[in-house]
Amino acid sequence: MNQSMITATVTMGQLQKKLDTISNNVANVNTNGFKRRDVQFQDLLFQQLNNQIVNAQETGRNTPLGLRVGTGARVSQTHLRMDQGAIIQTGRPLDVAFAEKNLLFEVLSPEGPPRFTRDGAFYFTPNPNNDNEVFLVTGNGDYVMSETGQAITIPARHESIKISETGRILVTMKDGNNVDTEQEVARLQIVRATKPQLLQNIGDNYFTFPNLEELGLTFDDVLENVPGTVIQGALEGSNVDMGKELSDLILAQRAYQFNTRSISIADQMMGLVNNIRG
Repeated sequence: MNQSMITATVTMGQLQKKLDTISNNVANVNTNGFKRRDVQFQDLLFQQLNNQIVNAQETGRNTPLGLRVGTGARVSQTHLRMDQGAIIQTGRPLDVAFAEKNLLFEVLSPEGPPRFTRDGAFYFTPNPNNDNEVFLVTGNGDYVMSETGQAITIPARHESIKISETGRILVTMKDGNNVDTEQEVARLQIVRATKPQLLQNIGDNYFTFPNLEELGLTFDDVLENVPGTVIQGALEGSNVDMGKELSDLILAQRAYQFNTRSISIADQMMGLVNNIRG
């Protein structure tokens, strides 16, 4: 196959990955706590082709001898951008937003690796084993983890709920004399990702880590327990910049179109050669 066809074909396959990443970013522009990804490329193998075997005839030449032919480019990594999203005030007591980047809520995972999220839109779900308690869950119905590693339970008949800046969950109850009393029921499990580029998206706005043993790491190497800074009654918006995404989309489409055009031209040149031979 013509070398230009090989180069263009390889590059088009990698450009498609960039288009897919941009599409995912745009689709999540309104997803709470979503973190966009940027695609980075690197050149593939180059080969030096020398078409002049008589060096004496190249005396005075200003350009390098021969041609340097590449085989295209590939995606080197998709860079997770943990930049802070806009804080959106909702006034809803169960909405919690992070005021710092790299912080994550941990979600109870009955099986598989731990899961984390930046989406602080929480809800209540009944405890089937205890009518006096409700669980604190995510929008997907998964249990929010406390610092003790257990699912967070809240008294079902509480008057109000308060979540402090450090993640302490306080509820107001009425005692037998109809007097309001405040008590702490749990603290949100908040962790900081010290190596956020290892985080992998697994769907439903959740992150997880790859097999750390294969990388020679432990969870202590990639996470640290911190009190964090959260804001009650607010949500963190997506950090997707639609202007940037659309600009990147146009550039990627033009690069894709350029490579398809190079395949078409190479095919036409091969056709001309075949006609001359005929």
